[in-house]
Amino acid sequence: MTNVRSGALLLSSALRHSFDIRHSTFVICLAFGATPIFADPPPSAKDILASVRMMESRQQIDLQGQLRQNDVVIPFRLAQNGPLIRYSFTNPDEVLELRLGENSSRLDLVSGRETEKFPASKFNQRIRGTGVTYEDLAFKFLYWPTARVLGEEKVRTRNCWKLQLRAPSRESQYSNVLLWIDKGSGALMRMEGYDWNAQLAKRFEVVSAQKIEGRWFLKQMRVEEFQPGTSHVQARTYLEIKR
Repeated sequence: MTNVRSGALLLSSALRHSFDIRHSTFVICLAFGATPIFADPPPSAKDILASVRMMESRQQIDLQGQLRQNDVVIPFRLAQNGPLIRYSFTNPDEVLELRLGENSSRLDLVSGRETEKFPASKFNQRIRGTGVTYEDLAFKFLYWPTARVLGEEKVRTRNCWKLQLRAPSRESQYSNVLLWIDKGSGALMRMEGYDWNAQLAKRFEVVSAQKIEGRWFLKQMRVEEFQPGTSHVQARTYLEIKR
């Protein structure tokens, strides 16, 4: 890929001749096309991440979903209009707006007609006691400046670029993040977050999809939390999308 614009044109062509899967990992879109958007020679990590952010900022969706951990079910509504994504929770009411920019993302808390920036000090808090934090929701790691391509790997039969991103400061719960980006579409397939002891803390991965009105959407995403220093999964949260 010579630049992000050429990648967008190729992605558009691919979508006209194939199918797409759009989902939220809270917002990440999987658009599987037949035409690769990443051509030889291998793209830089900067270009790959720019393409992912570009895809994210162009979606139009309005879906019902839920976060589920054991017997606890947290329903929510996800509505996106371009770069603005709104998450609406109930019992108690909570409305969050995520705005995706070219160089950063911003998470806001909406109360009535007022909107205020979500406090950075609360980013590591869990959403309704689940394995998903507000930092996860904001996708700050997609804007981290230090990133590199580690190589290529397959995730659920898809050929992916594997990237490593390093946190710019200790404000994040993660010291670094590994991403698997689909080579054929620029879609985020898997994410692993490592704590400040370089131990695996959390893994996000798409499990299944569903067809709604002729288009493919996420059906279920699994979020696994690991016991520090081991490969033992101590908790699982599922993000599920309904019609």
